[in-house]
Amino acid sequence: MPPRSEDPRRDAAGSRRGSSRDGRGRDADPRTGEPGVGGISGARAYTPRGRTVREERGGQPRTGGGTEQRRTPRSTRSGDPFRPALQVLDGGRAGAARRAAPAANRSGVVRTVAPRAPRTPGDEPAAPRRRTVPRTPRRPDRPAARRPSRKPPRPPKLADPRLRLRLGTVLTLAIFVTIGIRLVFLQAVDTPAYAGGGVADRTRTVDLPAPRGAIYDRTGALLAHSVEARYVFADPTLIEDAAATARALSPLLGIPASKLTEQMRPRKLENGNPSRFQYLARGVQIATARQVMALELPGIGVHRDERREVPGGDLAANLIGFTSQDMTGLEGLEARYDDVLRGVDGKRVYEAGQGDLAAPIPGGYSRTTPPKPGSSLKLTIDRDLQYMVQVILSRRMAAVHGGTAAAVVMEVGSGEVLAQASHPTYDAAKPIPSDPVAREDVATSFVVEPGSVHKAITFGAALQEGVITPETTLPIANSITRGDTPFSDTHPANGKRMSVPGMLAYSSNVGTITVADKLGPERLIDYQRRFGLGQPTGEGMPGEAGGRLLPVEEWSDSSYGSVPIGHSVDATPLQMAAAYAAIANDGTYVQPRLIKEVVGPDGTKTPAEAPVTRPVLSPQNAAALRTMLEAVTTVDDATGTLAAVPGFRVAGKTGTGWRLVDGKKQRGEVSSFIGMAPAEKPRYVIAVFVYDPDSGGARVASPGFSEMMSYTLRHFRVAPTGTPSPTFRVFP
Repeated sequence: MPPRSEDPRRDAAGSRRGSSRDGRGRDADPRTGEPGVGGISGARAYTPRGRTVREERGGQPRTGGGTEQRRTPRSTRSGDPFRPALQVLDGGRAGAARRAAPAANRSGVVRTVAPRAPRTPGDEPAAPRRRTVPRTPRRPDRPAARRPSRKPPRPPKLADPRLRLRLGTVLTLAIFVTIGIRLVFLQAVDTPAYAGGGVADRTRTVDLPAPRGAIYDRTGALLAHSVEARYVFADPTLIEDAAATARALSPLLGIPASKLTEQMRPRKLENGNPSRFQYLARGVQIATARQVMALELPGIGVHRDERREVPGGDLAANLIGFTSQDMTGLEGLEARYDDVLRGVDGKRVYEAGQGDLAAPIPGGYSRTTPPKPGSSLKLTIDRDLQYMVQVILSRRMAAVHGGTAAAVVMEVGSGEVLAQASHPTYDAAKPIPSDPVAREDVATSFVVEPGSVHKAITFGAALQEGVITPETTLPIANSITRGDTPFSDTHPANGKRMSVPGMLAYSSNVGTITVADKLGPERLIDYQRRFGLGQPTGEGMPGEAGGRLLPVEEWSDSSYGSVPIGHSVDATPLQMAAAYAAIANDGTYVQPRLIKEVVGPDGTKTPAEAPVTRPVLSPQNAAALRTMLEAVTTVDDATGTLAAVPGFRVAGKTGTGWRLVDGKKQRGEVSSFIGMAPAEKPRYVIAVFVYDPDSGGARVASPGFSEMMSYTLRHFRVAPTGTPSPTFRVFP
């Protein structure tokens, strides 16, 4: 496009539009001769922004020597065609400067200048006048006017959308990352918690009882074991009529209907959920369980269980003890070794439906923890010998009303208890109706004053300390007084000299006290401890009593007479049997024990801990004491002739003491006999203690020992003694 000319356009007549050389244009009023306002040039001019401005200011013509001419941008535009573009690039500064002048009055947006005189050829523009008169100084009290800024303020920058886009992108990504991390936690970390919460509402739990270990005798014969049974359980949430259900089950389970109704009552668990399982009966026979299932009662189920059986009934019942319905040991070895016998129950957890579909869901959640069977115990008890000892003791005690008795058979050298019987006894297969007293093991819980059986300890200590020898004789009076208590003999010596075997044969209290005076109380108590008195033996029975020894500082004057002969001493039958076993074992004490080995579920055998042993007497003194004890069963009119065993040499001692309950002496007497056979080389020791409230136990202890020892020797096929017993002189 050709550049616009700076000259005003001309009309067809050749004159300029919007101008007049004589001051009037084409549109001048013909009546007044004033410049007109109706023509195009007089109507408007174009500013750089294209605005229309009027020629007159306030509608009145300018004065001052001629008609004023409107100054349009077109007439003042420079010849530079790029000036408008430069002004735009400069931020509109030129336009801003032009717009700053009429800011005070928006109506005067048009700048007018005096009309130029027509320029003739040869005329030159006059030079600008220079100020020659100095400016009038400003008044000092008048503040200086603010000089307008040379650079007008920049217009505000347009908003940059890139910042908002970036910020929005970051926020969006942060939200998605947070959601992603939370999803990862929910799917990976918190999954068990949420999954478990949902599974718990639709799962069932069934206990899988672990088989309890058995109890065997030394030969492997069963004394107690578990057999397969069933337990009946209820789901209270599924029972429609609890009373009717209880009435239907009561005849089969042998449980009152009122009790069954209470067991089927709805309950809440600790987590607030309703209980879905409640035992109704344990150890139910399989045939009975089938009858229960045939009733098809809603909410009633049957599952595998076990029941404890004791084939022998009362055989070793006081040793074995019994368990509860949930197979927890309550008494005897069942309680003492419950942690060994009891296994670890298993558990089956599975998803099941609701209502009529209360069955395992195929492919649903199912987890089974198999049970771990318990270990078994192999005892040192011989079943046949235990049976015969119990039979003999029970038959002998039939003549004693309200009496209590115990018999212990020990193997010399090993400390193993071959039999340990109590009277009264009970049926371990049906323990509930029995008397609690009948369930006690008398051998370990029966605390007595042993009486004269303690004299073997006194004479053994005297031999070991050199106070006496087997040939020692002493003058023995008919009685002796210690403190304010006289002690007399049942066989008066009338002051004669009596041998040590004679003192044992006639159970001389005076002779024993005389020997103890030479021994001294400190050494006597020391030997009592060596022989195992004053503390539990640790045989293995729960609740074993330890007895009590009287400290020297507590001795009274009468104690010097009572302690040597077995009074003011508390001991159990088992403790005294172990003391005599030490004499039979060449003077070495061996801790008695009932457990031979532990048999694991896989058949591995773990021997029991070795028993505690310690020397008490030298072998020579032990042999001399055994020989002197033979006088008790061989000397005429001796106290233990009823304990003799035909064909065997027997060494032992009788005793008469009292029963103590909470330290108080009870009425009646405790008769005892402890012996060993064959005396020349003992194999077994048997102790028999009988408490008779009517003082008739002597006719039980010695004969009972003889019968038990005779059977024991035959049972273990011990050959009869080939040499006779020595001849003893009581009064040499």
